[in-house]
Amino acid sequence: MRKQQIQTGRAPAAVGPYSQGIKTDQLIFLSGQLGIDPKTGKLAEGGAAEQAKQVFANIGALLKEAGSGMENVVKATVFLTD
Repeated sequence: MRKQQIQTGRAPAAVGPYSQGIKTDQLIFLSGQLGIDPKTGKLAEGGAAEQAKQVFANIGALLKEAGSGMENVVKATVFLTD
């Protein structure tokens, strides 16, 4: 199986020893995404709704970099905290 690292400046950089994502021959795995705006490096302002929008924008950017899109997502896990 061939693995390729996914990396784009249109999503926040991975923190620690992680990559933004990995693409195999048939699957794409993305690391945990936060509502961080890659332009500012800070959480999106406006609360949970704006941060959730930013998360999906980040995911979309990574999928696009990998040659895919949201229409191909099979599973997503969302963790919320207050």
